This record gives sequence, C-alpha cells and structure tokens, in this order.
Amino acid sequence: MALFKTSIVLLTLSLFIPKNYSLKEAIDVHNSVTTIDTHCDTPMKFVNNGFDISKNHEAPSSRVDIPRMEQGGLDAIFFAIFTSQKKRTEANYVEAYDLANQMIDSTMVSLKANKKSSGLALYANDITNLEKESKRAICLGMENGFPIATDIKRVKEFYKKGIRYLTLCHTANNDICDSSTDPVGPEHNGLSTFGEEVVGNMNKLGMIIDISHISDSSFYDVIRLSKAPVIASHSSVRSVCNHPRNMSDDMIRTLAKNNGVIQICILGDYIKAPDTTSVNYIKLEELRKKYNNYQYKNDEERKKAWAEWHEINEKYPPVLPTIADAVDHIDYVVNLVGVDHVGIGSDFDGGGGLADCTSVADFPKITLELLNRGYTREEIAKIWGGNFLRVFKEVERVAES
Repeated sequence: MALFKTSIVLLTLSLFIPKNYSLKEAIDVHNSVTTIDTHCDTPMKFVNNGFDISKNHEAPSSRVDIPRMEQGGLDAIFFAIFTSQKKRTEANYVEAYDLANQMIDSTMVSLKANKKSSGLALYANDITNLEKESKRAICLGMENGFPIATDIKRVKEFYKKGIRYLTLCHTANNDICDSSTDPVGPEHNGLSTFGEEVVGNMNKLGMIIDISHISDSSFYDVIRLSKAPVIASHSSVRSVCNHPRNMSDDMIRTLAKNNGVIQICILGDYIKAPDTTSVNYIKLEELRKKYNNYQYKNDEERKKAWAEWHEINEKYPPVLPTIADAVDHIDYVVNLVGVDHVGIGSDFDGGGGLADCTSVADFPKITLELLNRGYTREEIAKIWGGNFLRVFKEVERVAES
C-alpha cells in the first residue's frame, strides 16, 4: 500500500514538472497565434537616414524591418510617430507638427513601396485580415502629444492620417498632462483642462489612449474620464524594477478594472535596475544631460544626439537583462490581475533590446520562455496579441456607440 501511495505521489508531482520545449516547438506555437508589438520607433530612421525597411539589417543599429518581422513571426507592429518634448513655443509647436507629418508621410511611402509584403492597419480587423494574406500589418501610434499643441482639431486630423493611439506625453510635461519623469515635477497635477478635452475626443474618434510615460496622477485622471479601455503601449512593473516609468501594483489593478492592458517594455532600464558604474550608463547619462533630457533645440541637434547615442552603445555595449528577466514582469502581472491584461511593446529602435532578444527576429524566444514556464497556447495567444486586440475592438465599439 505504501509503495502504491508513493507511486501516486510521484505521478502527481510529475504532472507539475515543466516541459523543456525546443525552439522549433515554440516557433510552431508562435506562428499559430496573432503576434503584435505595440511600440517601436522605426519611423525616426525614415527621416534620419532614408531607412529601407525591405532589407535585412543588423542590431543594434536597427532592430525592425520586414524580413526580420517575417523571420520572427511578427504579424503586426505599431510604428511610433515620436517627437521629443521641447519648450512650448510657437516655433517648436510648428517644428514638432512638421516632423510628425514627415514621419507619417515617409512611412506611407515605405508601405507603398512594400505593398506586396505589408499593409497599413487602421482597424483591429485589418490586423487579422492582413495576417491571412501573409502580410505584415503596420499600425501608427503617436508618442507624445506635443504635435497637437493646444489645437483640439489636430486630434481628429492625426486620426484621419492613420494614428490609432496617442501616448499623451513623453519625458517632460506638455499641454495635455504631467510626465512621470519631468525633472521639475508636476505642472497640472494630472491632466490639464485641455488634456481632459483630448481624452474625450479620443474616445469619440476611436483612438486608443496610451498612458505610458504619463505621471501617476495623470493616469488616474485618464481612468476616471475615459469611457473606453486604455493601454500602456510600452511600460513595465514598478515592483519588479523600481522606475517611475513603470506601473505600480495599484495602477495595474486599476488598469485591469478598466479592462485595459500593460504591454511590457523590453528596454533594459525598465526591466532591471542598470549598473550605474558601467561605462555605458555613465556615457549615456552624460549624453542625456548634454541634450537637456533629450529636449532638442532643433532637428539637427536631434539627429546628432541619436548618432552619438548609437555610437556609445556600439563602442560600450551595455550589459542587458535577458528574456527571462522580462518574462518575470509578465509573470508578475499575471499573478496580480490575470493573463487578460498583459502584452508586449518592445520599444525597439528607441532603446529596447535584451541580451538574447536583439530584434523582432528573436521574438519566438520569448514564446519559448513562456512555454517553459507553463503558459498554454491560449494564454500565449492573449499575451502576444489577443489582449491588445480586445482593447482595440472595444475602443472602436465605444466610438460607434
């Protein structure tokens, strides 16, 4: 009888031993689900150096292109139309507006040149329809509301140009809301009056509200006002890595109650506290201060800063966290609020990258880590795109109601 009981115990324990999946098995699962990366900064390359997205490039100078999307089984990606925050002068408003339009136009030119392999996705169903055609879906988000200035009509204008989410601010406060990282601290104590109007307009249009980069107070204001779920397109977990850009437990719980989703950002500093004694860290901090927290005086200074940033990373490669470290953030969210409220937003070409995930071609390795931690195919489908698509569709539904 004792031997029989021991056999039952051993059999029961064996059911909980994680399987060691192969990369081939992971690729099979990866290719069976809709995969979406909700944030990369590739459009800056179009205007900086005439980047050709149809060619296979190499990291770290480039992390996203169509061949590597195909290689990594990535079905859709959001290109961020990014403008850094500057002083709110009329000249800087014009410059940001012009740069945003230049990035949108250059992206459209690139898509037209590669229409056999990719297409613009304006609605949630476009992503799955393009996937069925074996094309990569390119979506547009705007990182930082600075190009909107104080003109509410521009929200609709940029929506008509294809923008489907707006990251309300960036590293400094703007006219819409306070940033999580402005060195001078809060200005509006959350959303400004204009920012409240922006949120209302976004709901009516069907534009997703992105709360990455915004302050905690701004986040709670958005949740209070928005009639639709919201996203963090590229943020991670503050309890795992204590950075103001990351979300606290209460923020994540609140986001889940809103039926929203946090897309884990695989930028090293948001995954694991950096080694502040490393040459890479010291040099990049010097660069950040040199360019006033990346609030550039003009377009030439912006290009110069990005060139220096790439030069530092190539000359003094950072010691980066790993995929396992990033999946620790996914685990944390799942344990906190469930698997329905987490996804992935790489921030590639804007600082994102891990030691073992250097471009979109490496994305199946994340699926391998998820499988080896016991996630099912259905759960992986939610993490890689299902959760975000749910939010996208609900935002569209609210706009139509």
